[in-house]
Parts: sequence; C-alpha cells; structure tokens
Amino acid sequence: MTAQSELPPGYPQEWEADVVLADGMVAHVRPIVPDDTEAIHEFHANQSEESIYLRFFAPIKRLSDRDVHRFTHVDYSDRVALVMLINNRLAGIGRYDRIDPGGTVAEVAFNVSDHHQGRGIGSVLLEHLADIGRESGVRRFVADVLPQNRRMIGVFKDAGYGVSHAFDDGVIAVSFDIEPTDASRAVRMSREHRSEARSMRQVLNPATVAVIGASRRQGTVGRAFFDDIVQGGFTGSAYAVNSRAEPGTLISGHPSYASVADIEGGVDMAVVAVPAQDVLATVDECAAAGVKALVVASEGFAESGPDGEELQRQLLARARGHGMRVLGPNSFGLINNDPAVRLNASIADVGHLPSHGGLGLFAQSGALGVAVLASAQRRGLGISSFASAGNRVDISGNDLMQYWLDDEATTAVGLYLESMGNPRKFSRIARKLASIKPVIVVKSGGGGSGAGIRVRSTHERPEAFGQMLRQSGVIRADNLHQLFDVAQLVQTQPLPAGRRVAVVTNSHALGGLASGAARSRDLEVVHGPVAVSSEAVTEEFRRVVEAALEDERVDALIACFIPPVADIDPDVVQAVADAVATHEKPCVATFLGMRGVTPGTGVPAYPTPEDAVRALAAATNYADWLRTDRGERVRPEGINRRTVHDIVESALARAPGGADLSGEETTELLAAYGIAMWPSISVGSDEEAVEAYKQLRGTVVLKATSPLLQHQPGQGWIRTGLRHPKAVGAAYRDLDAMLAPIGAQGIALQQMAPPGSVAVDITTSEDPLFGPVVGFGVAGLPVDLLGDVSHGFPPLTDVDVVRLVSSIRAAPMLDGYRGAMPVDHGALHDLIARVSVLADDHPELASLRLNPVMAHQDGIEVLGAHARVAPAPTRTDAERRAMLA
Repeated sequence: MTAQSELPPGYPQEWEADVVLADGMVAHVRPIVPDDTEAIHEFHANQSEESIYLRFFAPIKRLSDRDVHRFTHVDYSDRVALVMLINNRLAGIGRYDRIDPGGTVAEVAFNVSDHHQGRGIGSVLLEHLADIGRESGVRRFVADVLPQNRRMIGVFKDAGYGVSHAFDDGVIAVSFDIEPTDASRAVRMSREHRSEARSMRQVLNPATVAVIGASRRQGTVGRAFFDDIVQGGFTGSAYAVNSRAEPGTLISGHPSYASVADIEGGVDMAVVAVPAQDVLATVDECAAAGVKALVVASEGFAESGPDGEELQRQLLARARGHGMRVLGPNSFGLINNDPAVRLNASIADVGHLPSHGGLGLFAQSGALGVAVLASAQRRGLGISSFASAGNRVDISGNDLMQYWLDDEATTAVGLYLESMGNPRKFSRIARKLASIKPVIVVKSGGGGSGAGIRVRSTHERPEAFGQMLRQSGVIRADNLHQLFDVAQLVQTQPLPAGRRVAVVTNSHALGGLASGAARSRDLEVVHGPVAVSSEAVTEEFRRVVEAALEDERVDALIACFIPPVADIDPDVVQAVADAVATHEKPCVATFLGMRGVTPGTGVPAYPTPEDAVRALAAATNYADWLRTDRGERVRPEGINRRTVHDIVESALARAPGGADLSGEETTELLAAYGIAMWPSISVGSDEEAVEAYKQLRGTVVLKATSPLLQHQPGQGWIRTGLRHPKAVGAAYRDLDAMLAPIGAQGIALQQMAPPGSVAVDITTSEDPLFGPVVGFGVAGLPVDLLGDVSHGFPPLTDVDVVRLVSSIRAAPMLDGYRGAMPVDHGALHDLIARVSVLADDHPELASLRLNPVMAHQDGIEVLGAHARVAPAPTRTDAERRAMLA
C-alpha cells in the first residue's frame, strides 16, 4: 500500500478494505494510485492474449504510457478505479467512468489476473464499485462485453441485480441499476458466508502445524503448545521450530528446525510463541513459506499499552498483506476435536480436555479459555471446536459462527465476549445460526485483561445490546456458569414444546422453590408440585416422574430430589434418566447432596432448583423464538432516496462537520420516505397567531419552540383546545409573557390532534458500532423518567416492528387502557418501518426524533421532528464485504 505521505490529493482511504476471497484467502482492496504504474505494466505483461483481447477488444501486447497514466490518474469521483492485491501483488483491477460528469450512469470494467481466476475477485470488485458509486450519486452501471467473455457476463448476471442485455455489432451491452435488491443482498451475504466459513475451515483443519518458539525447556509456552499437539493425537504432521537450537536437537522426541522455511512440503498453520519484538519477522518468514494461518500466543501487544497497540496494527497489516488469517495475539489457542483431526493447538492440559461432542466454544482472553474448557470438561460436555481470540486482531466470534453454520459436528454454540467490534454483522449471522442451532452468549462488562485489549471502538449500549440479542434469537447468559447451565440442557434434551411445566419432588420445600421460580420466569405450572414422602424409594419417585411426563398438558419436567440422610440412593438418578429417555419432553433436575451425577446420565442436574428453572426458561424462550414467524423485511412504498441524498449533501456542504436540518428540510426529508408532517406555523405576534389560525381552522394548539424548554416537564409551554381567534390571541400574549423573563423565543401554531390520542416518541441514531438504532416509547414520563424505550436494529422485519411496539411496559396505553380506544397499530407500525428504512439507507442521518407523534384510532399524526446529519461513518456491516480492522 502506498505510504500516507505519497497518497494523491483526494485519496479516499475509507475505500480500503481487506476481504476474504472465495477460496478463504485474504486480499486487500484499495483505490488506484499513480505509483501503481509499474505494477499495471507487469500485470498486463503476465496476462494471456485471450484475456487481453477480452478486456480491450484488441491484441495489445504492451500498454502505452499514456494509457497507463490515464488508468492510474483518476479523480475518485467521475473516474474511480480499485485494485486488488494478493500477497502484495496486483491480482485484479475494477473501474467505472461516468458517461457524463456528475451523471448517474457509469461504464464499469474489470480485469482479473489469469493466475487468480475463480477466486471471486470480479464479484468483490463489483460490490465495492457499486457501493462507492451509490454513495456519490451513480445509479446505473453499463458495460460492453464480448460474447465469449463468459466469466465477466457471469459476474454481472450472478450479482443479483436486474441485468438487461442487448446485442449489437458483435458486442453485448449490459446495463443494470446498482441499488441493492433483496437478491443482491442475498448473493453478497451468501458469498461472504461461504468465503469466511472456508477460511475458518482451513484454520481449524490444517494438515501440518509448526510451533515456532518450541523450546527444549519444559514450562515454556511454545513447548506446551507443541507437547499438547503431539500428545493430543494430532492426525497431521507437527513440527518444532527453534532458531536457537543446535542442528539435530530433539524436542519431545521430534527433530527441531531452525526455520519454518526448512520444513519440506510446507506448513498450513503456525503457532507463534516468540517474544513480541520477533513476531513481525516471524510473520514474514511464515509468508515466504506459504503458511495460511497463524495462532499468535505471544504477549506484549495492545494489552500492554500504546507501543503494543502499534505493534498489533503492524501485525495485522503484515499478515493480511500476505493473505494470512490470525488468531490472537495473546491467544490461548484453538482445538478441533474431530476424530479425523484431533488438533489441540492450545495450552490446555491434555488430560483435562473436554471429549468430542457438539458444543462449539469461543472465548476472547486466554484466562477465560482455561475456565471455559475446564467447565465443559467438569460437566461432561463434549466440544466440537474451540478458539480463544486473545486480542481479537483478526479472527472473531463472527468468523467462528460462519463456520459453525455449516459444521454438522456442532449442534450448539457458546460465546464468551468481552467486547464486540461488529454487532451489526454479529446480529445478522447470529440470527441465521440461531434459527438452526442454539447460540448462548455471555457478554462481560469489562474490557479484558487490559484496556488495550479492546482494540476496536466499543461504545456499547447495555440495554440496546440485550435487545439486539433478543431480536437475533440469541440466549443471553449473565456468566459462564449460566452459559453451561443452558448448554447442558440444549445439548442433552429436546426443546420444550411450550411453557407448561410439571414439578415433582420428595420435598415440599423444594417443590415450593421450584414452582415459585418457574412462575417468576413466566412458566406455567400445570402439574404439581407433586411431593412424595421424604423416605420414598426409587420406584415411587420413578412413578411420579412418569406420570408427569405422560400428562399431555406438560411440556417440560422439573424434578427435585433430596436423598434421606441415612439412605442415599443414587439409583434415583438413573430412574429419572430412564423415564425421561422414553418421552420427547425435556427434564431439568436437582439432586441435592448428590453433585457430580450429571455426566453420562443424560439428564442435566443443577445445584439448586432456581438454577434448573433459569436454564429451562432460557431454553423455552429460545423455543418460542424458533416457533415465531420472524417475518419479512419491511419495504415501504413511496420512497425517494435521491431527495434525501440531495438534502444531506446540501446540509453538509454548508456545515462539513454536521448540521441540524431546518424545519423545511426535515419536512422534505420525511416526505421523501412517505412521512407527512403536520404543518406548524411560526408566529411573532398575537396578530400573526390569529392570521395563522385562520389558515389552519378547527382546533389548534399554541406551543413554545425554544430549545431551552425542550426537556422541561409540565404543560406550561403549550396551550391546547383553542377554537376561536380571540382565544388564540390571548393564548399568544399569555405564553409570550411567560417566555420573555427567561429569554426564550419561538412560538408556533399547529392543529390539535384528535381527542384520545397517545403521544409516542420515535427516534433513530447512528451508533459507532450498532449502525442505526431505532427507539420507541410512549412520550413523556415513560420515556423521560422511566427509560421505557425499546430498540430495534435495522434492517427490521414486520415482526420486529410489532415487537418494538409491544415490548415496552407502557404498551397497554396503546391498546385501549381503561376504556380508551386502541390506536391504529397498522399506521404506527408503518411509520416505524419508514423511519427504520430511512436510517438504514442513509448513515449520514446522525439522529432523528419524531416527537410528539400522536397515535389514535384513526391513524397517526407527526407533529414535531428534529433531524441532524453528519459525515457518514464507516459502517461495520456495509453493502460491500470487508473485514473489520
């Protein structure tokens, strides 16, 4: 990449991105620069005659200096060109040129290296060019393609746009609108998923692993990694690399190598356990040897302070420049328990590793990696694969979820997150994964072992984060203990068919605890609590368990048993397990005084009834989410994106750092998305107020509009129910007299909403991580004092919108509370949908608040609105694929 000091004027650095190609390898996309001249000459010289002819329609052996100058000198507006680099060498070029300066139609063209065909380069370049074009006002791409250029025709055809073709004079003229469609989004996300899943498959399934820094001394990190790989029974080849070892030195009985380059046949993955200052040189050494993935166990990076942060940035740039994936640095390692692989590239004690099973696990810090694996092993839960991301410079939980989506060995997923770099993408992937496999997430409140570990901006909103998880179908756990409580249940039991439960016990006290806990979590106790005598034998307890399971009303069973002091009978555990095994209903159990009975029984047992019920309620909520129709993405009609683009562009031209829109601009912006504002007339005297009333007629309100009064409670700044010119004039004089002593100015007249209306507050704001966040609440005290606000994360479905309205505590006010007429929910839902799409379409919309919005039985009226725009942030999940830096 060109050094910062050499960047040409206007160079759009935000267009740079690392991407995962179709084969799972990493490439870098950036704008073209004049210094690419020699690289383009070399690129062209290495192309076949056929490729040159298909691109230029002529057999050009060498590009002229004039042509290359035109290719490399662009204005990044009317003429845009991107290059793709693989291992720091030019692999593809994509460009568009507007037909007319500033116009909406541009001619697009690509040129992909013969050596890199079939890796999806053309498709990635098209995504990026289309997104860049949309941001600058281009609406349509056109291209001339020779009929025999099937690859390029395929790139256009398979992108999901509505492509039209016309054949003329031996050339196919292709044209298509570049506005995203459902089909183009589906194509992009499908390609992203396949690429990232394949990339992680390569990381988790290496045939050869080298441990760089494997010491002859016991107790060192490198030696621990190497010993665990060997002793874990890795089915591939493991190599010890120690640059300081004498030739012929054996490490754990294996010959050592001075360099990874000395290993014949190459290496797929390298574990790096060298001092931090040696890591960059090691990365270069691995790149030269063709290593595809790195597990960096070394410490001394972002967690250690500013110098470590800079070193970490260099590590990421160096590795991605060479096309490699990185787990870490400061990583505890990874595990693949597949019997065909048996890779324990971690420093977990081999003798205490969880067995092979269906739980996929992800944790950030190394210390938590130890705790995660120890908890799984202690509870008898088998894992399919595990990764500790450490400082999470590259590989994250999102990458692992992409892999687990297709991994048949993984039946449930647990993630322990300390920070989140891309919640928007997390929500999208988690929603897809949760639709087929339970996803359990613990989100800690801290930033890991050191402030520097959070190398990405994480201005997270705790309440919004929780609502995002619920929208995505994710099971939220408060701590690691609860994560495994839920994992035990979903791994060993069927999901509940409903919320009705039975409680059986041999203790009235335990039965009461279990029943109370169930009701507190919205589970309905329909059977019991049934309590046999405290001296009951195994057969008697088995009978009440079977009776509960055979009850058609029962969806799940809570079994609590405390053995008699003098007669501990562990056979009761097996009796419960045998009864449960013959029914398709889940069971959670508490066997007081008999801990450690869970592994091998098939029935998840918990220390207390409250723990058991909490896990059952979580699984029940998840089952309810699975059964609920998740709806269709909202697509309101009557949307004019171009108008909003022009309003935003004009506002930012006068205030480049951001600006509040005027009332007229806000009204026009909302109208472009089908949202009508009630007229509001500013008045400066009682005479003007009377004249304004004559325009509006009917019943009106007079209100103060000064920002000084925006958040002051009470109704002192508004006069309602005005039906006569004299009343309007008197109200103006009274309100003006109140405002004068406090220096507040601004009075406006507006029609009054119908009686029985409920004032609601609808907001959206552009969050640095979440992207657009839509908020909804009943205006006034519920929002301002109680914080009764629900959040949604576009793109929303129609079901998401309904849930947004119904999930606030004040929702009964909208449904006819105390004899009032219910509001028009359809109109309210449509308004929220339009706001969500507006926010999703325009990241420059920094904030928008509609308040008050009056909802009533006959519709909704938007009485007030405030909008602010700012330069668009780089969204973490944009319309073009990019790895988060």
